[in-house]
Amino acid sequence: MIEDAAPRVFWTDRPGAPGPYEPLHGRTTADLLVVGGGFTGLWAAVLAKQENPACDVVLVEARSVAYGASGRNGGFVADSLTHGIGHGARLWPAENAALLALGRANLAAIARFVDDHGIDADLRLVGKTTVAVAPHQVEELRRAEKLHREHGEDAVFLGRDEMRADVDSPTYLAGLRLRGTGGLLDPAGLAWGLARVAARLGVRVHEGTEVTALTRTRTGVEARTGGRAVVHAGQVLLATNAFPSPLRRLGLFMLPVWDYVLVTEPLSAEQRASIRWPEGQGLTDAGNQFHYYRLTRDDRVLWGGYDAIYNFGGGGSEQRDASHERLARHFFATFPQLRGLRFTHRWGGVIDSTSRFTPFFGTAMGGRLAYALGYTGLGVGASRFGALVGLDLLARRSTARTRPRMVRRHPVPFPPEPLRWPVVELTRRALARADDNEGRRGPWLRVLDHLGIGFDS
Repeated sequence: MIEDAAPRVFWTDRPGAPGPYEPLHGRTTADLLVVGGGFTGLWAAVLAKQENPACDVVLVEARSVAYGASGRNGGFVADSLTHGIGHGARLWPAENAALLALGRANLAAIARFVDDHGIDADLRLVGKTTVAVAPHQVEELRRAEKLHREHGEDAVFLGRDEMRADVDSPTYLAGLRLRGTGGLLDPAGLAWGLARVAARLGVRVHEGTEVTALTRTRTGVEARTGGRAVVHAGQVLLATNAFPSPLRRLGLFMLPVWDYVLVTEPLSAEQRASIRWPEGQGLTDAGNQFHYYRLTRDDRVLWGGYDAIYNFGGGGSEQRDASHERLARHFFATFPQLRGLRFTHRWGGVIDSTSRFTPFFGTAMGGRLAYALGYTGLGVGASRFGALVGLDLLARRSTARTRPRMVRRHPVPFPPEPLRWPVVELTRRALARADDNEGRRGPWLRVLDHLGIGFDS
């Protein structure tokens, strides 16, 4: 089923990337050094220059702009900063309303930026639908509808017939349609657009430049690269996402998880009609192990998720036949009317997760360095917020973004190896058992819940 699929990322398998930007050579200085050319780093560079055009900003990226999760994700953009309303209400009940307002303002600002700068990111704020594919999930979606409505959102519960009248799959038992709470975009288009805006504003962008060491100095931070270049910066913003950070202690708070994706050939008019899907919103399953899927601009189906693989020591491969084959089987079980459709692209990539499923922030080196990491699958939207938090922290500003406990406190750290892998594997299996047991959480998940660790999907 997957043998004809090219082992390449659909979003970046085309011309149109900016640059290439030359690697950094020799020695240079900067007011602000941004480490990482994904969404967080690009937003930080752009926002810093917009705030202060005189600020000398250098952005370095180990590979190429949008190489990591920023260019490999499914293209879902959400207004949530807390991994969903329910998760935020459980972890930060007193601050949930404020965090919701910050998230909604952040998404609106992204939409304005894309429009103001003419970025071709195919941004469509069409919301999303969560579907129940097991009986116990139906009641979960009813409760979720009530929660979303209480927070002022346009949420509509759909029974089986209503759900299948919108998007037709024999696996659907119900759905929860959310409008106005996010949507879809072309992630590489957004990242490439941000890079072009950054360069126009005067940011010095360097690809192929990996920072290998950071040292505090009397006047700031010295960054050394694998190519023996050196940057003397007044301040540094780390935006390395799931990749190893030169500030190694941050690795305790992040889990590099491998996620896998398939993309089909474009649907014919008859195939598209057979599944309906008139609004083209993104869809996800309601389980702990879930699929996410969506239509692209040219009516392909991007289908990913389910397997979230942590390998001992955090390594992995961009191609994993077992995961891709499982995704293909699940795709045709969901849409049997599309049997015979070919997959044209397959890939995998590492994302960063935290024990509470939300990002974390902080400073080091006497406040000269700030970081924003751990988006756990929601970084397309939340990365802009993370960049602003990082800039606020560097400026030592107390703002509505820096005051919430979610920002001020770190998640529970993961244990180091060799204990990390068995703990993660135990949790993964417990979540799968809960899916098979009508959602009932076993003893291990209840212990994690008691500790305030956010493994509740």
